[in-house]
Amino acid sequence: MKNLDDPDRKIIELLQRDATTSLELLAEQLSLSVNTCWRRVRRLEESGIIRRRVALCDAEKLGVEQTVFVAIKTRDHSEDWLEAFAKAVIDIPEVVEFYRMAGDVDYVLKIQVRSVKDYDRVYRSLIKRVDIADVSATFAMECLKNTTELPLKQ
Repeated sequence: MKNLDDPDRKIIELLQRDATTSLELLAEQLSLSVNTCWRRVRRLEESGIIRRRVALCDAEKLGVEQTVFVAIKTRDHSEDWLEAFAKAVIDIPEVVEFYRMAGDVDYVLKIQVRSVKDYDRVYRSLIKRVDIADVSATFAMECLKNTTELPLKQ
């Protein structure tokens, strides 16, 4: 679905802000019938544009307020190593984002933990599972912006 029309963009915009918005309220805000709105939402979900609806939780209130960005370099760029590494990372619940990069760093992880000591536990569990050439951790001091809302081009 390359070409989203204005109602589709508005549905996505509203659901990105609050996925619990009812079909009735969406329909009202878009001046559409509930049935038309439902069909549009279903089409957006079936096409994969809307992948899932989730609850966004407060990390501090859940006790995992320390955000750590981890840059990883490897000597091994084989498919087997990547498969083992990806499995190891995906199995760690504290890793909330995981990227393969271009440039000087091979991978970047975003980790949510309770403390530096808790990060060390996660780090040790990872290096036990896979051979890594270099690991560099950066600890966030303050979050200035955090959103899951993707920009919608007009």
